[in-house]
Amino acid sequence: MAADRPESPEHELFRDTVRRFVEEELRPRAREFDEAGRLDRSLYKRMGDLGMLGLRYDEAYGGAGLDWSFTAVMYEELGRADNAGVTMGISVHTDMATPSLAEFGSEELKQHFLAPSIAGELVSAIAVTEPDAGSDVSGVKTRAVRDGDEWVINGSKIYITNAATADWLCLLAVTDPDAGYGGFSQIVVPTDTSGFRYELLDKIGNWGSDTGQLFFEDVRVPVAYTIGDIGRGFQQQMMQFQDERLVACVSSMASSRKLWEDTRSWCEERVLFGKPLSKMQNTQFKMVELWTQLTAAQELVRACVQQRVDGVDATELITMAKIFCARVSRQVADECIQLHGGYGYMKESPAGRGFVDSRLGSIGGGSDETMLHYLAKQLGF
Repeated sequence: MAADRPESPEHELFRDTVRRFVEEELRPRAREFDEAGRLDRSLYKRMGDLGMLGLRYDEAYGGAGLDWSFTAVMYEELGRADNAGVTMGISVHTDMATPSLAEFGSEELKQHFLAPSIAGELVSAIAVTEPDAGSDVSGVKTRAVRDGDEWVINGSKIYITNAATADWLCLLAVTDPDAGYGGFSQIVVPTDTSGFRYELLDKIGNWGSDTGQLFFEDVRVPVAYTIGDIGRGFQQQMMQFQDERLVACVSSMASSRKLWEDTRSWCEERVLFGKPLSKMQNTQFKMVELWTQLTAAQELVRACVQQRVDGVDATELITMAKIFCARVSRQVADECIQLHGGYGYMKESPAGRGFVDSRLGSIGGGSDETMLHYLAKQLGF
């Protein structure tokens, strides 16, 4: 879906709801969230009340039971909130930590963790990356050792969004070190559990979300908190990554498109050598080239969304989109900050924000190099 394409009345109504939320409750407080380094928890409850936190999830747990096109609409609007960090914090909750729970979790886990997360009463985080295991998920070392009916967890995670805000984690841990890819499990870990702590990290961008390192020292949780079957965590996490990556593509393209629009307005107002910057051929050519890239990226994202709506395995296309959209976002940000001149280098400038925020796209959720590695294998290299 996209704002410049015909939509159903249901899509239009939902887009209007999200847009009003962005205009009234997110954009005016963008600087506040940056200074706090996290999103106000009350806004999760507000989003839950508006039905924004469980779009594709079962209505039995408070979800809306809608298809992926509504998720695309939501993140097209959230991506225009002038605060990539806030959007990232929300997306971690809706599309990075909860998909596996919704798909594979037991009835008990869904009632205790998914339903209140959809309502915005609980906030979640995904705990996968470690100091020695980033895009290569198979390198995860955090251990969960069974002791009767409990898991005893030891290890650490790093670069975890919502580290200080989350009430529970979707943790990927090694439960059988001798079983290869069958030796990982996803486990719900409440953050008030004894032996868990976090330390916040200082990022160069995406300031509106909290990011930290997590530590697990003899953390005990019930084995019943395992999401799905023991030993299926790696496969479940790979599936969960697809929602994460597609949401990132949707929101980054929305952010880049808005930055392009803001830059066009700036160039129309900025007078240089007696005429608006927008009337100079160099500016026009740059802006047209960026628009062409944005349009191509948007069409690729739209194809990914349609595959998800149709129930087709979109892994290959999403992987391509992850690479392409991140690079387009970086290109748009770099050219736009240049056109803004000195003002673009200010933190208050949308171009300055876009420049530091966009750089994460080629790193988070699987680096460009990892995505290329996956695609090379799929293409038989």
